[in-house]
Amino acid sequence: MGKIAIMTDSNSGITQAEGKELGVTVVPMPFFIDGEEYLEDITLTQEGFYEKLTSGANVSTSQPSIGYINSIWDDLLTKYDQVIYIPMSSGLSKSCEAATVSAEADYKGKVFVINNQRISVTQRQSVIDALELANRGFSAEKIAQVLTETKMNSDIFIMVDTLKYLKQGGRITPTAAALGGMLKLKPVLLIKGEKLDSYKMRNRSVEGAKDIMITAVKKCIEGYLKDIDGRTDNIHFEVSYSGVDKTEALNFVEMIKTEFGVSEVICEPLSLSVSCHIGPGALAIAICKYLPENI
Repeated sequence: MGKIAIMTDSNSGITQAEGKELGVTVVPMPFFIDGEEYLEDITLTQEGFYEKLTSGANVSTSQPSIGYINSIWDDLLTKYDQVIYIPMSSGLSKSCEAATVSAEADYKGKVFVINNQRISVTQRQSVIDALELANRGFSAEKIAQVLTETKMNSDIFIMVDTLKYLKQGGRITPTAAALGGMLKLKPVLLIKGEKLDSYKMRNRSVEGAKDIMITAVKKCIEGYLKDIDGRTDNIHFEVSYSGVDKTEALNFVEMIKTEFGVSEVICEPLSLSVSCHIGPGALAIAICKYLPENI
């Protein structure tokens, strides 16, 4: 069996240091702040990002050039036979589409771009799953097939602390943002597949948001995730947050452990690409179904 390299981008939340530990290549996502380019986790830290974002700087997301992506593939293919590349969801960035076109044109059979429509901690889980499959001796083609077939077996529910950043990004109308501000709303959003969507817009407190998200997750586990294989005990739980204070996130972790009777809940910062659109103070829960046993 040929050697397979696993590659992702920093939208997965996997840092450069963690990538080296795992044996995963992590592409740093570029950001423009007041016209200057920064690279996530290389020239832009979490602390630096939020300092700029909250100070009123003009912060925008970007994407790595396809030439840069190709250069990484070329380097990996001198040491590996094939590459699995797991970028952020195609619905949230054009990076995945550009990489797919390039792989099909110039790296067919060598590079497999996985458009499994995940972001942040669910994208991270896809990377962990890919590593597991590679270690079990699966071919790159089979890994790509499994990750694609299971791509929708996950959800992220996010409470946002303010509607300001959604308004700036054009994801809600100025009128809705103004109304939400007056009512002090902390709405809960859903990332499912290709888009960030509304879920419960009338919530007014962090505790209320936690209850809404816990209830939503229970419905998913007892609903479509159970329908896959009849089981409710094979779910990965993750908590994520935006900002530099993780106190509320750690409290949420303990709540989830109690509510669902689980011992492990991953807690990681939200992708800066997501945070750029929702702002600091967000809190999220994500769930992913385990890999199928019968693959």
